Amino acid sequence: MDHNKQQETAHKPVKRKEMSRRQFLSYTLGGAGAFMAGGAVLPMIRFAVDPILQKKESGGFVKVIEESQVTSEPTEVKFKIHQVDGWYESDPKLAAWITKGDDGKIYALSPVCKHLGCMVSWGGDAAPNKYHCPCHGALYSKDGQALKVAPKPLDEYEVRTENGWVYLGPIIPNSRV
Repeated sequence: MDHNKQQETAHKPVKRKEMSRRQFLSYTLGGAGAFMAGGAVLPMIRFAVDPILQKKESGGFVKVIEESQVTSEPTEVKFKIHQVDGWYESDPKLAAWITKGDDGKIYALSPVCKHLGCMVSWGGDAAPNKYHCPCHGALYSKDGQALKVAPKPLDEYEVRTENGWVYLGPIIPNSRV
């Protein structure tokens, strides 16, 4: 670049980009609209995400029956648990078949048939000394092993004994068979 051109560029006034009134108005209204939309949307996002942020409670144990009442013959026990699903709290009624095994340990089986989810019952004319599902004739042994129709054994509850009482916890896969 020669000396003359360099002087011309050095003495030229700097051109500034000026904002028009129309641009100012659209930036101002757009910013105000985004601020108001954020004020409406953020509480909805918080509402949707809130259950994820809550601490999960571990599956608690429920006192169901005195230890002295448990025999080698399965006994049906009904009980309630408290559960929270998002914002919905409920106290569903559940059932379990509690018995003492040959090893002397207490175990509890879920009464829900693994074939199609009907409720099984113990003994009777249809299946003496077995669990029987009235829906499709599934049979289970005393330990919950599937004998007929059902693809899997009955699930069991975690069992804990304390101060002469039997407590049931969450359902786990059958560990006896």
